[in-house]
Amino acid sequence: MSPEDIEIPEDALSETFLAATGPGGQNVNKVATAVQLRADVFRLGLHPDVYARLKTIAGSRMTSAGELLITARRFRTQEANRQDARRRLAEMIAAAHIAPRKRKATRPSRAAKAARVDRKKQRSAVKQTRGKVTLD
Repeated sequence: MSPEDIEIPEDALSETFLAATGPGGQNVNKVATAVQLRADVFRLGLHPDVYARLKTIAGSRMTSAGELLITARRFRTQEANRQDARRRLAEMIAAAHIAPRKRKATRPSRAAKAARVDRKKQRSAVKQTRGKVTLD
């Protein structure tokens, strides 16, 4: 599932605008261009497995109330930061939809075991030749 395929309901989102740091000259002190996006994860209607993976991906950005908090201040305009925050939220949700593959237990073949033992014996023989030099 790609981030473009994810539909996020508007009623699950709330935005607040903050004064951003970084480039922008005097404009930084006057205009609140940084966006703090809060997404109510319970309103997204995610499968419990997807929710658990999203919680892991979000880490400290997830509050105990089930809100995902994303702060975007990369750009100089409010609109660009809004789009950036929504894109990052969609990417997180898309990543949470990808289930990890189950690991299949495998065993080394008899030939692989024999080759490993041969390499160990060869290495041991090399090390055996390194001894203390005695001057007779």
